[in-house]
Amino acid sequence: MSVSPELKSGLTLALIAGVCTALVAATWQLTAGRIADNQQAWLEQSLAPALSGLFYDSGVTESIITIPAPHDLPGNADAIVYRVYAEAEPVAALFVVNARNGYAGPIRLLIGINTDGVVTGVLVLQHHETPGLGDRVESGKSDWLLQFNGHSLTDPEPAGWAIKRDGGTFDQLTGASVTPRAIIKAIRKTLEYFAAHADEIFAAPAESPEEVEP
Repeated sequence: MSVSPELKSGLTLALIAGVCTALVAATWQLTAGRIADNQQAWLEQSLAPALSGLFYDSGVTESIITIPAPHDLPGNADAIVYRVYAEAEPVAALFVVNARNGYAGPIRLLIGINTDGVVTGVLVLQHHETPGLGDRVESGKSDWLLQFNGHSLTDPEPAGWAIKRDGGTFDQLTGASVTPRAIIKAIRKTLEYFAAHADEIFAAPAESPEEVEP
């Protein structure tokens, strides 16, 4: 029985599609682990600057918890906390929170706090602030965020947790005050939360990275 040219073309296309699908599946199987490892390494590298001066021997992303909203941390969304250890003892917690009242909306922050309640580093993860003004809170554009390292709830006293224009301790950004105010308030609130809940934070069972929404 002869096969029509149209049927031959259809069979050929189906065969090609099947081979391509198999190749894609095989490639994914071979590279998925490597991609996941690279993503994990990138995340570890991105979070590490918020742990300035600390010794730790755990992976930054090995022990994660989610604090469901509502909570007393900045922002209305669930908060992610990366817990860091040295020789199985807690060293610090990294909080991913949203500072409210940024000039152009919420500012997503990573705030590191050691077990003594001292800020180890602050990073801006995401924002929509004005280019050339508020966006200078980015680490790659200024060192403004470094001024918070080493400070705690008692250093400065509560009134000092403000920009100098408002009678506080911290520098603002030239031409921008709304963005710094929002970040300073978020750092102070995170310190307050840590002071009240540190034991709970380190006692909570860890989640796997797949269970956590970034």
